[in-house]
Amino acid sequence: MPHLGVNENTRASLLGGVPAFSGAVSFAADIITNLFGRQTMNPIEASSTRILVTGGSGFIGTNLVESCIARGEIVLNLDINTPRNTKHTRYWRKIDLLKLGELRNAVVDFDPHYIYHMGARTDLDGRTVDDYCANTVGVSNLISACSGLRSLKRTIFASSRLVCKIGYQPKDEFDYSPTTPYGESKVIGEHIVRNSNGIPCSWLIVRPTSIWGPWFDIPYKTFFITVARGVYFHPGTRVIHKSFGYMGNTVHQLHRLMDAKDEIVAGKTFFLQDYPPTNLSELANCIQETMGARKIRSAPLIALRFAAIAGDALKAVGWKNPPITRFRLNNLLTDMTYDSRALEAIVGPLPYSMQRGVIDTVAWMCRYDDVRNLPACRDPLR
Repeated sequence: MPHLGVNENTRASLLGGVPAFSGAVSFAADIITNLFGRQTMNPIEASSTRILVTGGSGFIGTNLVESCIARGEIVLNLDINTPRNTKHTRYWRKIDLLKLGELRNAVVDFDPHYIYHMGARTDLDGRTVDDYCANTVGVSNLISACSGLRSLKRTIFASSRLVCKIGYQPKDEFDYSPTTPYGESKVIGEHIVRNSNGIPCSWLIVRPTSIWGPWFDIPYKTFFITVARGVYFHPGTRVIHKSFGYMGNTVHQLHRLMDAKDEIVAGKTFFLQDYPPTNLSELANCIQETMGARKIRSAPLIALRFAAIAGDALKAVGWKNPPITRFRLNNLLTDMTYDSRALEAIVGPLPYSMQRGVIDTVAWMCRYDDVRNLPACRDPLR
């Protein structure tokens, strides 16, 4: 796989419209609209198509709502949280997935043609499955709320790659090995979908892998910032491959799966991922060069393991997001790839390269105070 970093001339030409942070604000404010506006996708139907997105205030949901707007569709975001993108406020209705009556009224009133069920609790801080009722009861409630809808043609239910432990290769979509209460809750959610007789349309399940891009947060925003600040180290000389996904490609995949014929996707499960798998060192180097950061050095694994133990200790005394913990180090060091052949056959070539995704993500990040002093935000032409 060729190196996909960018030199200074390339970086200047691609980010040349951002002369300083003040200019980057207005530039990055429109980057998501530009991002999805230039994709060559056909809308599912006419502009009167009604798209319901649960969890449209989250990471994937925010990008999905933006893309649906760009496609000229009528969009409603049902989420307990306010939108990350304030421009989406007029498309949002505050709804708790655990309150069936309110949820049913909102769904029936909107009468969607298509539903992307992205709503979930996604952190790993819960101690038991009961802490993740949004991922279990929430799924049941959505199915109940959809009962009797005559306009509904398809629903995509979002699960997670963490229904399997990191590095585990499932034999089929029914082969699970969760190691966290969050992963267990997603397994239960999948069972609820598959065992339901009340879904009034075709459906499929998607398992997003490690997705990064505009509107992201921990841990992958932390990864970008760590590289940009020169404190990321390659883990020895190990070559690590990951089934990561750039958000622009993930949204493209969701649209193509929603557009596909029933006989191809109905009742099936797909891991959302870029293909081929990402070489982790190449991604880190691409981020480093795009952000004008210090060249990444390698560190012995023993040093990283001690740092991870220290990170666990810091988290135990209240540091919410230390740069490295044993969980993150194990994640980092473990190859994590999934079979993408079925997804590729439906979606075809992806619209965004890793390099293009990094450039667009860095431009988005330059809106925020925590990275505005980095070279790529201060002076991308240097």
